[in-house]
Amino acid sequence: MLFGSASRASDAPTIPDTLQQRIAACTSCHGVHGEGKPGSDFFPRLAGKPAAYLVRQMQGFQNGLRKYAPMEYTVRQLSPAYMQEIAEYFSAQQVPYSRSPLPPVGAEALQRGEQLVNSGDPALKVPACASCHGNQLTGVEPSTPGLVGLPYDYISSQLGSWRTHTRAMKAPDCMALVASRLSPSDITAVAAWLASRQLPADTHAQAAGSVKPMLPCGVLGAVKNAAAGGGA
Repeated sequence: MLFGSASRASDAPTIPDTLQQRIAACTSCHGVHGEGKPGSDFFPRLAGKPAAYLVRQMQGFQNGLRKYAPMEYTVRQLSPAYMQEIAEYFSAQQVPYSRSPLPPVGAEALQRGEQLVNSGDPALKVPACASCHGNQLTGVEPSTPGLVGLPYDYISSQLGSWRTHTRAMKAPDCMALVASRLSPSDITAVAAWLASRQLPADTHAQAAGSVKPMLPCGVLGAVKNAAAGGGA
């Protein structure tokens, strides 16, 4: 029996200790280079997103701030160094964006979406998306993600998750507050307008400090000119 066990152990395939092998659980859903999963708009693109943002999302699944059982299981035992390595890999990937279908929305909804993204709505105390995510909406280093190129279904589902608190971040959680002030039709409008945008020539996140002033999330409700603030 001992000899048989040793023989079976020696016959077991050797799994290569490479980063590609170690991130196989990630790429099976998010694509080999983190480009997103074809045919499903709910497995988002990871490629090119700021590394600090990607680390923060994995930490969110570890500590219960984000809820999605497969991701919670996948990252449960990952060390901070391992998460940083994964994040830096996907952040460095440069792959083309693919366009996703849009729902049938009218011109009025798209106009409302453009207003919310670029100017916000002072009456609702909702800041412009661009005031935190950058005037090109490609994100801002070190940890603000881009919004252009994301599928309609993904954007709308994440805004819904902020509203229902199945996605959160450590206080001050300005995105939860912003999303709570958006109506379902506003979420549709924002998601549709963002998903319909042409990509800028440079899709990299803007440099740190290029967006000023960043929104003091803890006092969002007191912002006098909401268009001067921003989401997270």
